[in-house]
Amino acid sequence: MSFSTNELSNLKLDAWDDYVMRTPQSTFFHLSGWSSVLNASLSHRAHSVYAESNGTIVGILPLVEMRSRLFGHTLSSSPFCVSGGVVADNPDVAKELTELACRKARQLGVDSLELRGGGEPGPDWLTKDLYVNFRRELADNDDENMKAIPRKQRAVVRKSIASDLLSEPCENVDRFFSIYAESVRNLGTPVFSKRLFHTLRHTFGDDCRMLMVTKEGRDVAAVMSFYFRGEVLPYYGGGISEARGMRANDFMYWELMRRATAEGIRFFDYGRSKIGSGSYSFKKNWGFEPLPVPYHYHLIRSKSMPEINPNNPKYKMAIDTWKRLPLPVANTLGPMLSRTLG
Repeated sequence: MSFSTNELSNLKLDAWDDYVMRTPQSTFFHLSGWSSVLNASLSHRAHSVYAESNGTIVGILPLVEMRSRLFGHTLSSSPFCVSGGVVADNPDVAKELTELACRKARQLGVDSLELRGGGEPGPDWLTKDLYVNFRRELADNDDENMKAIPRKQRAVVRKSIASDLLSEPCENVDRFFSIYAESVRNLGTPVFSKRLFHTLRHTFGDDCRMLMVTKEGRDVAAVMSFYFRGEVLPYYGGGISEARGMRANDFMYWELMRRATAEGIRFFDYGRSKIGSGSYSFKKNWGFEPLPVPYHYHLIRSKSMPEINPNNPKYKMAIDTWKRLPLPVANTLGPMLSRTLG
């Protein structure tokens, strides 16, 4: 096969997305909309590349450049996403796209190039096995899906169903954001700007939906999920401080699973978690098995792999301090920091 490689332009967006939709190894995070989302809401510039043969796309690699005074200058595929590495029709195309990304990284003068997921790109790459993903096929009825949850967690879910909690679809980003912002503050994590969530909704339409959980008319938990080729991906979610005692998060994910099943969706993707984290244990308790998501790094100016994650001891004090911030202060300062934490 003869092919050429190019940087993505607006003229090729539809062809890019057609390739994503027809290629089994592609994910929601390969869609071209992510480039515009990250540029419009977080001011990060895309340098995505593709390979073409006889006018048809045969491989893609989303790339986004990030600059931060705190965390350096990187080129990533793709920041703020679980995955997004090379997708190609054959190894030759994948190799050429990877080499093009390396040339682009050197041209931009970044510290490192990051590819999320996929096989080892080459002998001069470093790999970090920090994350896993949780994904499972759903049965076509609630009884079987409930039985698939391990006994202890199943009892928690049944109690949540009996505790006067209600779920409802939500169209109001502000309503979702008020719950999500409090949740991440309580975890010591800077919140994204509200603009990000508005942009996601505008870009992906009905493939980006919100679900609210209420108790006695009060919002207590919320989740924004993505829908892609017969699967649902809960991505941004959380609850108020009292949500754990109410079992509101357990109820929320069960309701999302139940609603997805009724819609004919057959896969539930819980997303990535850091090995050993609280979210890792939570998802394991639901009976989901972890699948490795290796991140690969090609060092350009940096001497070591970046370690921008809560497991890094140097960030512990900052996390503990953030948890104590008043919510209005955290919501003001958070977007300035979170945009560099991809």
